[in-house]
Amino acid sequence: MKAYTRLLGIVAVAAIAILGPAATASAHEERPTRELEGTGSVPVYRTTGPTLLVCKSDPADFATRVAGFPADLKAANEQLWQQCQQGGYRHIQQAVDAAHLPGTIIKILPGVYLEEPSIAPASPECAAMENGAVRGKIYGYPVLTWDQQLACPHLANLIAILGKKNLQLEGTGASPMDVLVDAQYKKLNAIRADNADGVYFRNMSAQRAQFNAFYVMETDGFVLDRTIGRWNDEYAFLTFAVDHGLYTDCEGYGNGDSAFYPGAASNINKDRGHDVPRYAVEIQRCYGHHNTLGYSGTAGDSVWVHDSVFTENTAGIATDSAFPDHPGMPQNHSKFERNIIANNNVDYYKHIVDGTCKKPFEQRGYEQGVVCPAVGLPVGAGVVNPGGNYNIWRDNHIYGNRYSGFVTSFVPGFVRNDTEFAQQFDTSHHNRYIDNVMGVSEKGEAKPNGINFWWDGQGVGSCWTDMSGTNIRTVPACGDDELPAPGTHRYLGEPAGTLKMYACAGYDGGRQHLPSDCDWYGAYAAHGLERIEVKWAFGGAVVLGLLAIGLYYRRLRASKRGLVGLLLAVGGLVVGVFGTIEMGSVLHPIGLALYGAGFALLGLALRATPARKLGVMTLLVAVFALLGAVDHGLLMIPYLPVSPALLRVLMEIVWIPWALGAVLAAPRTATAVDPATDPAAPAAPEPAAA
Repeated sequence: MKAYTRLLGIVAVAAIAILGPAATASAHEERPTRELEGTGSVPVYRTTGPTLLVCKSDPADFATRVAGFPADLKAANEQLWQQCQQGGYRHIQQAVDAAHLPGTIIKILPGVYLEEPSIAPASPECAAMENGAVRGKIYGYPVLTWDQQLACPHLANLIAILGKKNLQLEGTGASPMDVLVDAQYKKLNAIRADNADGVYFRNMSAQRAQFNAFYVMETDGFVLDRTIGRWNDEYAFLTFAVDHGLYTDCEGYGNGDSAFYPGAASNINKDRGHDVPRYAVEIQRCYGHHNTLGYSGTAGDSVWVHDSVFTENTAGIATDSAFPDHPGMPQNHSKFERNIIANNNVDYYKHIVDGTCKKPFEQRGYEQGVVCPAVGLPVGAGVVNPGGNYNIWRDNHIYGNRYSGFVTSFVPGFVRNDTEFAQQFDTSHHNRYIDNVMGVSEKGEAKPNGINFWWDGQGVGSCWTDMSGTNIRTVPACGDDELPAPGTHRYLGEPAGTLKMYACAGYDGGRQHLPSDCDWYGAYAAHGLERIEVKWAFGGAVVLGLLAIGLYYRRLRASKRGLVGLLLAVGGLVVGVFGTIEMGSVLHPIGLALYGAGFALLGLALRATPARKLGVMTLLVAVFALLGAVDHGLLMIPYLPVSPALLRVLMEIVWIPWALGAVLAAPRTATAVDPATDPAAPAAPEPAAA
């Protein structure tokens, strides 16, 4: 009965699919933001204009830092240093506060900027404000209003650029690491630009923040150019509620969530199809490595990511609709093309389990390679896309990801606190996977992914041009017009896939909890019968197999058709369990075919007994099992609104108690046969003579 209860549980989850996965991607909590008008533009780098200088005052340290520069750059910096000693600033925040002229350029000379005035103890008024501020439900830090940020800019920020327009901050060194802003884990953000239209960051780095290195918020027009963010508890670069943004030639590593997070970008294309006139944020030639994620985009709307590299992370890219009360939901209209998404297999979850990530920030060892995952993800995933719409993945090289090249799933609306019925089914639609090179490097080397596509089977209007190596072996194909074949719409996910996503989303880093029945979490991943979907497959197979055996011995023992049906059904159930263990294996559709054929014979045999109505139900189970074999092994059956697997499971729910009753109610000696088809059946007795 336990297995039967388990089977009921999987159907309850999968049949309605409203339970869906919990949030599988992290985000952040922030004050309510206004919708930008979108009248700005991407700022252009300036070489002239009002200029302020920032430098430190130690001549020996400065001389050491510029000693290896090219001669002309060294001479230019030495001249700027002399000017700065006479009329410049010693802290970046001082120059920001002094920038009153439009288009001011702040040149920052090589050095490490700890911004000591910003980390001084808060005034009594600011301390009281912090204590009385609304706290985030997830992370617990104060969520300050705009007015509170203005009144106390350094409660959360080492450097605060608030309400300043067209400000350009640039390092004058040879590389971004020559100018380093170090928050020393004493502030939530190393650098925050808020309502700072036109802000331009160039040739500088930031590190060791409790949350973000660079944070741009509610800003129309920004550039992050040749910048580095590293060793932060959450993000290297976080931009939120922005438009007309550009990340270019940036690098992020050692971050607990992601290198790049363009979350809640301006939702300018929400009511459009694939005819997109422009994107709100562009990311080009950037490099995200050794993070939990290279790129994370909760409500990453209208973002264009191209010619970038995401390698050596836990997972390469995630863009999702799986966070409550986040603006811009559901996620839509991002385009990823010509990127390298490779070898994302680094397992950082050991630092969660062994307690390293419970230590104070400065004791965790981020500088030595520790990363504390803020989000639960499959170790070895190239792309994770829970609940995105109208996304395009084109001409990317996706290889060496040991779990899967893509993981695509449905997210119901209630996860983001949208409770209307129609919104429970409004994600994972109209995504296109076009001409991606799977399992082969940009140099032509064979470097296979674990599988190429893991898909939960739900979605409308999505299609793939490369259909090899999927977990269900069939996906909707894109035609020459890049549109899916007619009728390939599925409104609910596969039962096993939906259950798996729900179980695996139970990660909680704060409680050091990793789901024990999920195969995502590296060294702590479940294997074989430990995996949630394998448990359910095995439990269901045991129940169905035992009942089939019981029916044969109690009602069909004299039927050769029944015996063949029993052997096929039990064999198919066994093969199906092994097919579930091995993702993407051909064993899964083969198992369904054997099981369906076996149940068809059992159903025909039962029709020749008093349990003929049960025989009809058995035939219905067989039909949907056989359809599932075709759907998973040969081609996706068109014009089915849900998968045959879901319909089969619903039939099995009815069949199981019915079959159990038939077994228990059968006479102890089973003599039922099918005279019409079974040669071994005894002849019917002649009627008695009158």
